[in-house]
Amino acid sequence: MACMTTRDGVRIYYKDWGAGQPVVFSHGWPLNADAWDDQMLFLAEHGFRCIAHDRRGHGRSGQPWNGNEMDTYADDLAALAAHLDLRKAVHVGHSTGGGEVARYLRRHGGERAAKAVLIGSVTPLMLRTPANPAGTPKEAFDKIRAGVLADRSQFYRELAGPFYGANRPGAKVSQGLLESFWLQGMQAGLRAAFECIKAFSETDFTEDLKCIGVPTLILHGDDDQIVPIAASAMLSSRLVRGATLKVYPGAPHGMTATNKDQVNQDLLAFIKA
Repeated sequence: MACMTTRDGVRIYYKDWGAGQPVVFSHGWPLNADAWDDQMLFLAEHGFRCIAHDRRGHGRSGQPWNGNEMDTYADDLAALAAHLDLRKAVHVGHSTGGGEVARYLRRHGGERAAKAVLIGSVTPLMLRTPANPAGTPKEAFDKIRAGVLADRSQFYRELAGPFYGANRPGAKVSQGLLESFWLQGMQAGLRAAFECIKAFSETDFTEDLKCIGVPTLILHGDDDQIVPIAASAMLSSRLVRGATLKVYPGAPHGMTATNKDQVNQDLLAFIKA
């Protein structure tokens, strides 16, 4: 297992496949680097070096009590980029990982970054506030917290359906994909999974998005039941200077799996452009 150790002593697991310009992937909650296998294999076969890490507290990384918030997630990503001495990297973030990428680019200046891709990203802010009336009420996130604490195994099984749109009429989502979501979720530590709910729902990334200075592609499904498009991609695309927005009709939150062929082609075209 390839691992690096952060400044506060946390072991971070990562995959490093292929050779060429680096493409770095940040995963969603409560998943891990395995969620990116379809994209990593495809891009590595097309001449790119693909790297994905398990966020602290998730997957095969260490499970510290502290640091389960966006600033530290971004600092861990910066530490990984420095550890591998990555240059001209394309940073791709899904869901919570989109917030991680945005915060990383702001905190660390994007010196090692060439481009960014936000897929189903939680940016700019998921929580409903007076300034963000299109957001999701706090009660919805409180229910997620309660579900994780009461019976996280069952909660992840039930969440997998809307995550991949399996609850929609005529959906063709395999049982294997739903079980993969459950498996990855169960590999996350309870403390990290619980704390990350606040991190992805209450962190305001507005200023982070305004600071992104690299070409940015935003991909989002218009049937995303987890991160509704109106309060996320439609706003983010106006905050990131020169961003390109591509909407996937009917696509769910887990579009990197359900629409992997299209996502892969869009990533390849954007990276090569």
